[in-house]
Amino acid sequence: MNNNNLPHVAIAILYREGKFLLQLRDDIPGIAHPGKWAFFGGHIESGETAEAAVKRELAEEISYTPEMVWEFCVYPDTNVIRHVFYAPLTVELKDLVLGEGWDMGLLTPAEIKAGKAYSENAGMERSLGEFHQKMLLDFMNKYGYLID
Repeated sequence: MNNNNLPHVAIAILYREGKFLLQLRDDIPGIAHPGKWAFFGGHIESGETAEAAVKRELAEEISYTPEMVWEFCVYPDTNVIRHVFYAPLTVELKDLVLGEGWDMGLLTPAEIKAGKAYSENAGMERSLGEFHQKMLLDFMNKYGYLID
């Protein structure tokens, strides 16, 4: 697979007190993962590093910039290359400003393993994006989060 022409995105696994921050994507046809729980992040701009992109996207989407981010993995796909970073969420959920998406929440390892979580804003359970669930399970497996 030739990755040269594929778009690159930078996304963040943010964690706090054993839970993971995800956004519920808007339920709009035509966007990636509509109506699903997914990571905050977005496209890497020309000339921008993946680390700078993930920090910029977090500032734009939730008004939060972690002091440090660490690279977890790069996941190539048929239509996008995902650069996945991780960092602790050092503020309360109520201190974040949701600038993009339908909802956000701190999901438990059990919800991630089940592949779904309740959204107050949607008033129902919504599924995790397939790739997002896989990346979180990989992360939890590597760093010893209990998912039984």
